[in-house]
Order: sequence, then C-alpha cells, then structure tokens
Amino acid sequence: MSAVAFDLPTGLEASAPPERRDGVRLLVARPNGVRHARFDEFGEHLAPGDLVVVNTSAMLPAAVSGSRHGDRAGNRAVVVHFATALDDGDWVLEVRAADPAGVPAGSAKPIWEVGTGPVDDLRRGERIALPHGVWLTVHAPHPAGQDRLWRASVPIDGGVVPYLRHVGRPIRYAYVLDPQPMDAYRTVFGRDPGSAEMPSAGRPFSTDLVTDLVTRGILVAPVLLHTGVSSQEPGEPPQAERFRVDAHTARLVNATRRWGGRVVAVGTTATRALESATGPDGTVRAAAGWTDLVLDPRRAARTVTGLVTGWHAPGASHLDLLEAVAGPDLVAAAYREALRERYLWHEFGDSCLLLP
Repeated sequence: MSAVAFDLPTGLEASAPPERRDGVRLLVARPNGVRHARFDEFGEHLAPGDLVVVNTSAMLPAAVSGSRHGDRAGNRAVVVHFATALDDGDWVLEVRAADPAGVPAGSAKPIWEVGTGPVDDLRRGERIALPHGVWLTVHAPHPAGQDRLWRASVPIDGGVVPYLRHVGRPIRYAYVLDPQPMDAYRTVFGRDPGSAEMPSAGRPFSTDLVTDLVTRGILVAPVLLHTGVSSQEPGEPPQAERFRVDAHTARLVNATRRWGGRVVAVGTTATRALESATGPDGTVRAAAGWTDLVLDPRRAARTVTGLVTGWHAPGASHLDLLEAVAGPDLVAAAYREALRERYLWHEFGDSCLLLP
C-alpha cells in the first residue's frame, strides 16, 4: 500500500459540481516545490512539444434501483451499480443496500437512490427485480475471493446499455447531496460510452482550455479505458478493465519521448491504459483488450512522465499509481499541501498536476 497516510477532514468532500469546469483549483507539484493555480491556467505549466493523453470513455447511467427477490415490497431495497460488461454478455456489478440511515441531513434525494454500502449476504442464484419487469441473476463473486463485486446475467431485449440509458442514473455517493444531471458527469473528451463512473481527472477541461493547449503547441492524444466502480475497500487492488491504445497515439507518445517532451496522462485511467501498452524498454505499441496492470512503486511508470489527477481517499489504490509516476516524496508533499490549503476531494473537487 501507498506510504501516503492521512485522514480526510470533514468538509473537504466536494458535494456538487463547480460553477465552471476549469475554475477549480490546481496544485502543481514539482521536485522544487508546489504552486497554487486555477485549472484554466493548466497550459502555462507545460511546454510546446509536451503531449497530453486523455481518456475518451464516457460514463453510463449505471445505477439502477431494485429489490431483492423474496423481500416484502419496500423492505430491502437495493441500488445496483453496473460496473463492467464482460465478453460473454454477463456483467460485473455491485449491489448496495438502500437505507434511510444513509440519507444525509438536508438532502432531497429519496432513500432508494442512496447506496449505503455493498450488501454482505448475496447468494449464488439470487434474483433481483429491476424496473420494467427485468430480473438479474447473481452467479458468483468476480473475481473470486471477495464478496463486493459479482458476475450476473441480465437478459434484456436490445441489450443492457440501452436499458441503462432508459432507467439508470449516475452512480452517486452520499457526499454528493443532491441528484446531478448526466451532463455534470461528462468530460469534453467522452465519446465512447462504457464507464461505470466518470474518468473524473478530465472533467475540469473545457473546450476553451483544449484550444489554448493547441495554440501553445501542446499535443493531445486519445486512449480508452472503461472504468469500473470506484468504491474499493481500503487496500483493495483495481479490477481488470477494458482498454485500447491506437497506433497513432503510440507513435505520438514514442515521438514525444524521443524529442524530450513530457507525456502527461490525464488521470489514473489514461495512465493505466498507456502503461498497459508499454513494453519493458519503454516503447508504446498499439494494444487492446483487458488490463489487470497494477502500478505501484515496485512497477514504476515507463512512459508517463506527468499526471493530472483528482484527490483520492485515504487507502485508495490510486495513491500507489501516483507514486509509480511521481515517487512517494512528491505525492506526499502534494497531499500535505492540499490538506493544509483545504483543497476539495472527489469527482467534483480540485485537481493536481504532478510533474516529477
């Protein structure tokens, strides 16, 4: 686990989207110190010839209300989080209890929208009722050895993704007090629906900011990685995720490294995708499929030399990835400063640019 240890004080969880995407704070961390800025100043901290790598995955409305079969109506309501589509048509999902005790004071959200935590008594073969007469059947933990994520079959004419667009809503945790529209969870780069949750490091980018990067001579290249649910227990490693790195992005990354530019990944998702296509010699090649790569200080980043990231919860596996790119000392310094200056956490919060 990461050496970065801290407690997140009350009041530092962003509870709603900011008024302007690129108006959030940006902490820029280099070995010679940290600087405070706004995200719309992002391009000022890079140089012509640098490459910014972004994730084009778009978020699905992956949360669906349901009820466990056999319970009296309204008794053990659940919220099903659709995490990942598998190659055989089954889905990996998380079933969370819906409990009025989980409703924050002053929230207008109905209790069935609040997932208070994964249920701990799912049974193989159990069926869960979903809207419009759809039933899912739970088969087995996925991967084996844990009881948070399960493989399930969801037979629906037309497929699960169109169904989610009809009945689903964004996955939302208790610190986001009120429902937000899907537009709040979209990034300017999102073109390929498939993520359970927003690749949130890209959220502060605006079209004006991307234009500013281009006019500065800073390149932008796409990768794809569909994210699963982010509610891992402390110390739980990331799950396997579907990714793609195209040949033109691989060529741009390799060329950028040759001419001395920085390869700045936007988020842990873009980092994982790019590093999954990187060989031991640091050369990036076109690749696609599933990645179970876990980046940490023992498997340092080979091609990513800078990272845009949000602020991650204590014990999150993302902290290991940050250290794999920037080293534990720089990451720890950034987090100390963010806590001191009361930066905001989570998907609607502030940002960090690590430039080791």
